[in-house]
Amino acid sequence: MNTYIALLRGINVSGHKMIKMDDLKQVLGELNFTGLRTYIQSGNILFESKNKGPADLAADIAEKILQRYGFEVPVVIRTLEELESIRKSNPFLNQGNEDTDKMHVTFLSEKPDSTGENQIREQRFLPDEFVLMGKEVYLYCPDGYGRTKLTNQFFESRLKVVATTRNWKTVEKLIALGA
Repeated sequence: MNTYIALLRGINVSGHKMIKMDDLKQVLGELNFTGLRTYIQSGNILFESKNKGPADLAADIAEKILQRYGFEVPVVIRTLEELESIRKSNPFLNQGNEDTDKMHVTFLSEKPDSTGENQIREQRFLPDEFVLMGKEVYLYCPDGYGRTKLTNQFFESRLKVVATTRNWKTVEKLIALGA
């Protein structure tokens, strides 16, 4: 049985697409997931499942949310092992001189094609920095994420994939909850 983390994009933000996590756990229990647990109200769900891959799980969760709540929510799935690898690969953390309170990870639904990758690699938005590695974009935003131009919409429009961002503290907490 694998441990998965579902990252929902755009729920419970400014009163839009409101979903209570306790209710969501019950709804997702209908998908025969086990060990369901959530972290904060922004759509972080840990669960165990077998027999399906991440893409199928994401589609199942998105469909269940649409049926129950009547709106679409993009879902990005990572395994616990992938999250642990993401933690180890953070280029800003590995430099040892960056403030983890200013670090974020944008999770992409899939690896972007080389055209999109090349387009964003050439762009700079100092003082903010980013590094695209596979299906993740590591962000360092010294003035805070609320002030950056490196938003989910920025990456989605250029890379043509779904994106959802979590701060570094959330990434660390999800790993701890999954262990």
